[in-house]
Amino acid sequence: MVLIGKQSDVIYSYADYLKWDDSERWELINGVAYNMSPAPSRKHQKISQVLSRELGNCLKGKPCEIYCAPFDVRLPLGAEDDSSIINVVQPDIVVVCNKSKLDEHGCNGAPDLVIEILSPGTAKMDLVYKLNLYEKAGVMEYWVVHPTDHTIMVFKLAEDGRYGRYELYEQSERLTVGILPELILDLNEIFAES
Repeated sequence: MVLIGKQSDVIYSYADYLKWDDSERWELINGVAYNMSPAPSRKHQKISQVLSRELGNCLKGKPCEIYCAPFDVRLPLGAEDDSSIINVVQPDIVVVCNKSKLDEHGCNGAPDLVIEILSPGTAKMDLVYKLNLYEKAGVMEYWVVHPTDHTIMVFKLAEDGRYGRYELYEQSERLTVGILPELILDLNEIFAES
């Protein structure tokens, strides 16, 4: 992800973001605009599709809802009004269990689970900038999926509000969803076709 077409020395807000061309996908992190182009690879899309299906099937009859990109997640870090928010992301997959955070624009507040699938140009964004943002915003569980390594790094928010050390799951393992411990994913199924 790179800054393209927006000024790097300007702090943008959600109000600015809403005025931009809908044909382009952008994210705001601390007011800096990042272009989400180009579209993700086929492998990336396949993993997203399988993860979404597995999580969606597990969530049937539960109060949580799953959403896939493009889906705006606004992350206020204080009491700022909606138009002043400077953090707007489009994670690959989110699970939101508090429906009061959902509105016609997406999610306003920290989802319970965020999943990002690495692309060649997004490693630093996902493992540094977004990791710090999600921790600060209070995302309970953050997964970083490595399509080529067939691994998932799971960060869970501790009582001190920090992620601490991550757990690493390989393709041969099963992953228990921390926010919904009754949900267990077989990673062989997640990475089978990728």
